[in-house]
Amino acid sequence: MTTSATSVLRERHGATLVIRLNKPELRNAFDLEMRQGIAEAVYEARDSADVRAVVITGSGKAFCAGGDLKSLSSEQRPVFADRDRIRRLHVWFRELTNLEKPVIAAVHGPAYGAGFVLALASDFVLAAPSARFCAVFTCVGLVPDLGAYFLLPRIIGLQRAKELVFSAREVDASEAQSLGIVYEVVPEESLLDEALAMAARFHSAATQAIGISKNILNRSFNLDQDTLAELEAAAQAMVMKTEYHHDAVSRFLNKRPRAFEWPAKRSPGADR
Repeated sequence: MTTSATSVLRERHGATLVIRLNKPELRNAFDLEMRQGIAEAVYEARDSADVRAVVITGSGKAFCAGGDLKSLSSEQRPVFADRDRIRRLHVWFRELTNLEKPVIAAVHGPAYGAGFVLALASDFVLAAPSARFCAVFTCVGLVPDLGAYFLLPRIIGLQRAKELVFSAREVDASEAQSLGIVYEVVPEESLLDEALAMAARFHSAATQAIGISKNILNRSFNLDQDTLAELEAAAQAMVMKTEYHHDAVSRFLNKRPRAFEWPAKRSPGADR
């Protein structure tokens, strides 16, 4: 399935939805068409009960080079029109950040600006050695957008976030892993296979329990202990009524294998 202009491709691999940015001639830079395509893909992932994990990647030699500066500067808009344009981005971006399913970014080449933030919105970033991350905004006289102010300091800490934003310097895959941006660096040739294998592990997982855990974890920095305790109690009461929990208890009592096990060590192409 694709968008009408094929700027974003949607591919099903079992219960995994792959969202592929597909403007390699522009290094998958964001324009209005690309944004609309990503939004449609995110809504499909959210609304499809048979989608249990998501992989985001890019075509060609880049993950995403950020905003398309040519399209941004091609027309003069009133200041509040630009404000509204940015606010509309957050409608679908919040849906992606809080999607109650595991999201994996498979990053190769540049992940600049909004592309960097798109990777940060995932739960796990797998990066090829060629991956390069950059909060490039100040180089062109802009401030970070697409949720960077929310995500970046939560992932790497406030001081490091300030350094990356102020300096707009490039971070390679190895440093990104040491900062906590990248979960794992994997070989270039097996990047997508590794991401699909990781996503496939979640096909037999407790999607509802993972989803509500993600929902609460994403809010945990903003809430006090008592509020989190109340959310925990409500969440536990709900998931205790799920078929998955009942089946898991039955498996335990009858000494049957668990439906879901996280492998101790992954191998390329496993679990596909």
